[in-house]
Amino acid sequence: MITVIKQDHRGKEKIRYEGKVIRRTTDNIVIEASWTLPEKDLGYTRFEPGDRFIEYYSTQRWFNIFDIASSDGTRKGWYCNIAEPANIYEDHIEQIDLILDVWVTPQGETLMLDEDEFAAETTLSQEQRTGIELGMQALLALVAARAEPFTSLTNTK
Repeated sequence: MITVIKQDHRGKEKIRYEGKVIRRTTDNIVIEASWTLPEKDLGYTRFEPGDRFIEYYSTQRWFNIFDIASSDGTRKGWYCNIAEPANIYEDHIEQIDLILDVWVTPQGETLMLDEDEFAAETTLSQEQRTGIELGMQALLALVAARAEPFTSLTNTK
């Protein structure tokens, strides 16, 4: 088991939970976690107790990716946090969330999230703002290329 510590852009802890390590390399880690909080309706999807999250973290990339499926295995989509590169330790992962998020449907459609909150935020550093741009570009390129973990995107045509 490994503990995930999600922090806001100022480094303040927002949430902490545990997951099981699936794969680990020098710069990346993939874990499996379950949604244990009460149901959360986001409008475009709903997180429910028992939903399975396969989470991808990297010490090199300015984002993380959560591949989300319901308890019966039906894919809901991918929730992607634009975030500073993760700090991966033996027993925990720390990552600073940078407000902007992207939802990717099973068909590959993208929905940009939290743009109003991001536009109003004045305390992000220049390094964070540059990282956000780089992270967003790299993430959208992965989606377009159907690269891991987006290899199972369905074709809508």
